[in-house]
Amino acid sequence: MNPLHFTRRTALAAALAATSFAAFGQAWPAKPVNFIVPFAAGSATDQLARALGQSLTEQTKQAVVVDNKAGASGMLAAQAAARAPADGYTVLITTNTTHAANEHLYKKLAYDPVKDFAPVTGLGKGGQVLVVRADAPYKTVADLLAKAKKDPGKLSFGSGSSSSRVAGEMFKQLSGTDILHVPYKSNPNAVTDLLGGQIDLMITDTATGLPQIKGGKLRALGVSTTKRIPLLPDVPTIDEAGVKGYDMGYWFAAYVPAGTPAPVVARLREVLVAAVKSAPAKAFFDGSGAEAWSTTPEELAKFQAAETTKWGKVIKAAGIEAE
Repeated sequence: MNPLHFTRRTALAAALAATSFAAFGQAWPAKPVNFIVPFAAGSATDQLARALGQSLTEQTKQAVVVDNKAGASGMLAAQAAARAPADGYTVLITTNTTHAANEHLYKKLAYDPVKDFAPVTGLGKGGQVLVVRADAPYKTVADLLAKAKKDPGKLSFGSGSSSSRVAGEMFKQLSGTDILHVPYKSNPNAVTDLLGGQIDLMITDTATGLPQIKGGKLRALGVSTTKRIPLLPDVPTIDEAGVKGYDMGYWFAAYVPAGTPAPVVARLREVLVAAVKSAPAKAFFDGSGAEAWSTTPEELAKFQAAETTKWGKVIKAAGIEAE
């Protein structure tokens, strides 16, 4: 065979393949898209997923189905997403719980947060808030700490995500207190028990806590970030309130199963970045105290790696044993 003909054929085949591959991305989505969410309806991640889904539908004219798979600290959802077809029609809308913290909290995961997924884009970042019932005797973080130190092990805190769990454990570690941890499938479930008196406190994402705070059912004692939250200007940071060095935020991001074609990932990212800036998402961010955040897939991969190291250090410092 003439080497020149072979080279031309190879180049032509590559060009056709690239054209076909790109067309595949442009054609997405040709059917409804499934958003898998690791937490219950009403959670911050669920609220954001529904806002993004509304925008995606407006942009593409395709329906978005939000599938809440709460439980096992997000592992059920992550495992389901990892095993889904790599075609862009299953998107994991998740947080640092599944993709930075869990590998340090559990000895064995049913999914690999790096190898099983292709990163798409960051979606948002936010803070948490320390809350007690509105009728609780604790008016400040100092009041709460005084009770915890007077009666070690008598107070309890709930958590429905790794962010909430580690936030509570860090609070204990930095304040030198003994507070019992009670796990839940999702933060809204923990809030329900907090309102019912089954637990004494929790550190929850602002999206879950704010409605109950504004409604007068919960009292906010401190926010987890190093700066006060504009929606709660009179609530000090936990660091300000006396637990020096306290800082614990969280983030949202989108992932698809590993092996999803690059043009599909690129098109999905384009749609999600637009969705993060849309009116439904803006309403979520404005109402929750969280902030919009988008990245390239490469930036998200690097950020995830750094966050995994950071969460590992935080979890180790808090004395949490892997289960």
